[in-house]
Amino acid sequence: MKDLEEQHVCVKFCLKSGKTFTETFQMLQQAYGEDCLSRTQCYEWYQRFKLGRMSIEDDPKSGRPSSSTGNNHIEKVRSVICENHHLTIREVSEEVGICKSSCHTILTEKLKMHRVAAKFVPCLLTEEQKQNRISVSQELLDRSNTHENFLKNVITGDETWVYGYDVETKVQPSQWLGKSSPRPKKACQSRSNVKVMLTVFF
Repeated sequence: MKDLEEQHVCVKFCLKSGKTFTETFQMLQQAYGEDCLSRTQCYEWYQRFKLGRMSIEDDPKSGRPSSSTGNNHIEKVRSVICENHHLTIREVSEEVGICKSSCHTILTEKLKMHRVAAKFVPCLLTEEQKQNRISVSQELLDRSNTHENFLKNVITGDETWVYGYDVETKVQPSQWLGKSSPRPKKACQSRSNVKVMLTVFF
């Protein structure tokens, strides 16, 4: 911006010094090279100063200035997302009352967040279930190390409920998180109300 205003000053000086437009543009090209104003821009400013313009600054842009990404809207978006990280940009924009493009700018540029799909794992275990698996595995390992024929004497029987599943895509459980937030995990499939008993022996 300052570089452009500097060139505007040069155009104004050349005009007051009695230089023609062609001479003015050639001097600008020699001084600024590739950063020089285009011939059209230079001519427009030359004519403006010739008609009596004093200011070297650009005219203010027409239209209403955007305030959708102001601090007030940023805090509203932050509050809405903190309550529910799974909301889409459309849902957040409707909740806050701003356009989707402004909402996207706030989330990605102002709040430094990005949409992350949950990492699918076979199932989600409680801490007690995890510890129980470790204990059982360690007990079996100890037995196999102390008894040479331990594995030959094992007969396993088990039964479990097999559920029908309502499969979700990776996009459905995705959510908005900051760069330092860990990636969420989600069981691959959600249980439905349909189930059957499965019994296995081997």
